[in-house]
Amino acid sequence: MEKYEENHGRELFTRGRIEVICGSMFSGKTEELIRRLKRARIAKQRVEIYKPAVDTRYSEEDVVSHDSNAVASTPIESSASLLLMTDEADVVGIDEAQFFDDGLVDVCRELACRGKRVIIAGLDMDFKGVPFGPMPALCAIAEDVTKVHAICVRCGDLAYISHRIVDDDRRVMLGETQEYEPLCRHCYEELSKA
Repeated sequence: MEKYEENHGRELFTRGRIEVICGSMFSGKTEELIRRLKRARIAKQRVEIYKPAVDTRYSEEDVVSHDSNAVASTPIESSASLLLMTDEADVVGIDEAQFFDDGLVDVCRELACRGKRVIIAGLDMDFKGVPFGPMPALCAIAEDVTKVHAICVRCGDLAYISHRIVDDDRRVMLGETQEYEPLCRHCYEELSKA
């Protein structure tokens, strides 16, 4: 399928591509994902949205931003399901990609090779500053990577990490402002030393 799409103010011819939106919590990743998907729908493209079934913070089914913007989605257990469910889609949106298995990388590559525009949003690092799940590999294979930033709640600089403020060492722990705060590199390092 041949189509045109908007990207950074210029028109590009495309036959399938991968776009990644990454950053810390509270940086607007899901907001940007929803914005791009709504624009694709306005352009009369067939859009399908998926999220990991484990993410039930705001809704069991919808993709919801921290600002309460929402779009209907399909929760799935594994990335392999995407290959079976996206035949009719022009655009495939994936939220909270860090929670998916590493197979998501090959799945997204396959979807792009099938002519799909794949838009992925997720945390690039966990609360310890370690690259998170399939996100680093997705950034490596994407045609377009957008890094968005929250604001450090301590100094106002650009946030670097989602600092966990509760005592829990599990890598995957769903939470909001009661459990996490965005911090810049300097403030995070200062807290780590204390």
